Amino acid sequence: MFWTRTGLLLSVLLVVSGLSTWAAGSVDAGTPKNLLTALGTGTFVSAVIGFGQTLITASAAQRAMVTPLVEESRKALRELSDEYRSLNAEFFPTHVFEATTDPDPAFNALMMRDLGATRQFLFRGFSGRYAAVRLLLAHAEWEVRAVVADPRARGSVTGRARHKLRHKGADADYETEYERVQEALHEEIRIGLVGLFLARGRCTSIEVTAVADPPLDRLEMFDDSVWVTLYSSVAGSQSLYPRSLRFSEGSFLYDMQRAEFARLHATDGARFVITPETTRDEFLAHFAAVTGEQPTEERFRELAERFHAFRRDFAAKAELGG
Repeated sequence: MFWTRTGLLLSVLLVVSGLSTWAAGSVDAGTPKNLLTALGTGTFVSAVIGFGQTLITASAAQRAMVTPLVEESRKALRELSDEYRSLNAEFFPTHVFEATTDPDPAFNALMMRDLGATRQFLFRGFSGRYAAVRLLLAHAEWEVRAVVADPRARGSVTGRARHKLRHKGADADYETEYERVQEALHEEIRIGLVGLFLARGRCTSIEVTAVADPPLDRLEMFDDSVWVTLYSSVAGSQSLYPRSLRFSEGSFLYDMQRAEFARLHATDGARFVITPETTRDEFLAHFAAVTGEQPTEERFRELAERFHAFRRDFAAKAELGG
């Protein structure tokens, strides 16, 4: 509005100056010509001086009023942005990976990066097969604590069996399929335990706790992040690999999951420790105590080969190499 009024006034002065000068040129010498010339010259000078004064006034007003307001606004926006970033870091995941049918290479590459940068690896899941594969494929040394399902407990595989059946879809003979899936899941736990034993050389120690009723969601916690894989989520339930979220260290979920892991780890359950010095006979004694199965040498080799077959297949699909 200021510039509109000022511009209109200056335009009028210039128009008057131009008309007066033109009129002065078309009349004979005398008083009228002198008056028109004086009017044209005066209005032109007034327009030029007024324009200069307007620029000086506007510049001073900009410095006195607008610039401080802009700076205050920028400061408020920076503070608001910092607050939102703080909230995001505390309550929102840094990465979200949607459910997939095949392993997601980006998901696995980022998790392997976190694993390579940590000293302590906390795992809470079903069988520990994936954790054992990651330990074998990475090149570092960790202290590992793993909480897995107890194969002796009747209800320890129920939740994962339902997830498997959702992935497979409807089946005509549901009861037979359910029993078959349950047996396959018990076998996965045995394979996972053997896999953790085979990965013992990568770790200072692996403490394994088998609990009767493990949470359905898988937890993988590192020094700087925590990963939660939502087997309990209905969305994408027909995908083999559920939706996964990554939270940074210091976030609300990181602290909550660490406390929950400590609580679950302290509960009663079969517990044993594997170190690089643990012999096969010592491990088989732990294996028998946890699973209730006394494996023969041939049975151990069968489980080890099945684990390595799983490792090769998963590593190829996830593009992990090895």
